[in-house]
Order: sequence, then C-alpha cells, then structure tokens
Amino acid sequence: MKKIYLIEDDPKIAGLLKEYLEKYEYLVTIVNEFDKIMQEFKSIEPHLVLMDINLPRYDGFYWCRQIRSISNCPIIFISARDSGMDQVMAIENGGDDYITKPFNFDVVQAKIKGIMRRIYGEYAVSKQADFLEINGFYLHLTAMEAEFEGKSISLTKNEFILLKAFTDRLNQVLSRTYLLEMLWDDEQFVDDNTLSVNITRLRKKLKDIGIHNSIQTVRGAGYKIIDTWSGA
Repeated sequence: MKKIYLIEDDPKIAGLLKEYLEKYEYLVTIVNEFDKIMQEFKSIEPHLVLMDINLPRYDGFYWCRQIRSISNCPIIFISARDSGMDQVMAIENGGDDYITKPFNFDVVQAKIKGIMRRIYGEYAVSKQADFLEINGFYLHLTAMEAEFEGKSISLTKNEFILLKAFTDRLNQVLSRTYLLEMLWDDEQFVDDNTLSVNITRLRKKLKDIGIHNSIQTVRGAGYKIIDTWSGA
C-alpha cells in the first residue's frame, strides 16, 4: 500500500482528502505537528507528499526545500493561490505538480496515480541497470543523480525524467508535447510554462558540473541534448 503524507492546515479539507484517497487504497497520514514536519516525514517514509503552501510558521515552499535536501519523494502542491508565479515558485522549489483549490477530487487522484505509476509502477525506470554512461557522463538511475568528472548533482523527479528522455535519444529532437506527456498524464492539467522552468533548472544543474549548452532549443520543434562534454 502506497503511503501519502498530507500537509494541510485546514482540518476539513485534510479529512475529506484522506477519506477520498483511502478509497483507492492509499495510506494517508495527515500532518500532526507543523513544527516537526521533517521528523514526521522521516518517520512515515511516504511515497508521495501533498503539500499546502499557506502553513503555520513556515510555508510549503520552505518545507519542500527541506524535503528535497534529503529525498526525491514526489511532492504535489495544493493551494488556493492560483497565480502563475506561485506555480513557478512551486516548481523552482522542487515541487512536481501544482493543484489549485477548489479542486476536483478525481483530478487529484489522477495526478497521484500518474506519478505513482511513473515512479514506482509500470513506467518506472528499469532496475536492471544502475546507471547510463555517455562519454564520461553518468546518469544514476536509482539514485536520480547525474555525475561528470567527479562532480554530481541530485535531480528532482521531473528533472530526472527529462534528462533520461534526452539521454536515451541523444541528438534527437523531442517535442514539447512529447516531453509534457512524459511528465504528466494529461496536458490539460499542466501549464506549458512548467516545462520551460524544468528545462532551465536542468540546464543550470548540468552547468554546475561542467556541462555547458548541451540541452538545445530547436525553434518550433522542441529540445534535444547533444554531447558537448567529451570534446569529440
């Protein structure tokens, strides 16, 4: 049974979400103490986190960063804040998706199911190989990390999915539509800008380990990755 950690300060919403999701055989734990979220996270070891933004003391962006410092567990934000900037901040702080209140319970369940399936189920990365290597660049599949010349970076779930898609198809153009389908079940649930944010963040992380200009924009078509690191 997959475990969900629900970080929501509205008891009514939290109770309704818990009741609804448990019908789909998820084990849902509602946050108990808002100043001990990290302790509760480590104790629960959830497969997924549902996180509100407006929380007592520290907001959801803060707690998302704290979780990201120790885990790649997928995080979905649920919030009444519906501005595009809030959604961008959610992605930039390590979130994997964003749902605006008031929400449709079926949409929440569909998003959770899609992420669970990709990370833990039929679409999960094969565990037959632990890493992918291209001319000295390593993508560690189970650790969700990338490495080059002794430097490594941790990847969020979405960054990892994108980088894996690019490296599987070196020098091939991948359309924005294809990449959106890799990240989410249904494009209508996603702002296209979130793909751009993830691409920008991935480029920066690759630059941090010495890989420059590898992810290229192909105007009107999509993106591709080329080998700029081997000097060949």
